[in-house]
Amino acid sequence: MTLDNLKKTRAGLEESIRQLIGHAIMIVELDLFALPCGCSGYTANTRGLALDDLEVFEEHFLKQLKGSAQALEISSGFVFARIIPGTQEIAALNIRELCPRCYSDFAATSGKRPRPDIYIMHLEKRKH
Repeated sequence: MTLDNLKKTRAGLEESIRQLIGHAIMIVELDLFALPCGCSGYTANTRGLALDDLEVFEEHFLKQLKGSAQALEISSGFVFARIIPGTQEIAALNIRELCPRCYSDFAATSGKRPRPDIYIMHLEKRKH
């Protein structure tokens, strides 16, 4: 993975979402991260994207997000959106490989909205 690949992935994801939902959105930042707990992945900080957009086109969003993760050589075991509390605005789209502790926390939940600030699109179940 190179910086050029990261830039192309950000731009491509932004353009594909714009075409999908039919109005302007921005991916203002695409960050790779590694957390102290052991989770890693990427966060795409967004502007102009609403929860309604995501719910209507969820299958398409999931396909695009998994494709972008593959381009960045990141596992797409957990795909979710972070919602600004008290609104329907999506603050970020996230791809995360969960550490064992965080996986246990999310695997024990049910539904797409285990918390008011999270909308889960995909959680790959692990075999024990």
